Amino acid sequence: MPVTSVARTVIDLARTSSFPAGVVVADSALHIKKTAKAELQSVIAACPRWPGLHVARQVAAFCDARSESVLESVSRVAVRDQGLPAPELQVWVGDETEVIGRADFLWRAQRTIAEADGAIKYADPSRAKAQLERDARLREAGFEVVHFTWQEITQTPGQVAASIQAAFQRASVLSAARRRPAGR
Repeated sequence: MPVTSVARTVIDLARTSSFPAGVVVADSALHIKKTAKAELQSVIAACPRWPGLHVARQVAAFCDARSESVLESVSRVAVRDQGLPAPELQVWVGDETEVIGRADFLWRAQRTIAEADGAIKYADPSRAKAQLERDARLREAGFEVVHFTWQEITQTPGQVAASIQAAFQRASVLSAARRRPAGR
């Protein structure tokens, strides 16, 4: 039975579906190493007149193998749509002496971390407690931490963006206070 390559399938889905759906498919294919960005670009180059190719080009430019779940992919699209700067993905963070943990999303200049939380993350009380301790350590290291859920990012993305922007502002104020000499 004839089949298309993974790259061709990703581009076909990207050009015939919504941008967020295309990003989810592309991120997933890249993450599990079934294709590469160069292969996506090759498919696009080979088919310059196909309908929907403008969306496929946007998907190919935006997709990222570091996105580890549908929630993270959808969140990246929402962050972009809300006008926030692009975050770094899956970054190990900490202070000068130790790595504290890996962040789903990091805005390094704004000293802000966002975590896309699935329901299973807090089903185990010990895991929930460890997450609270990790967040406290990140805050002590000078990071602001924002958590959001599937429901929040898909139904009220503006509120999630406002929370992230508020974290940017808090981190800016804290950073300025830390740079100020004592007694001023």
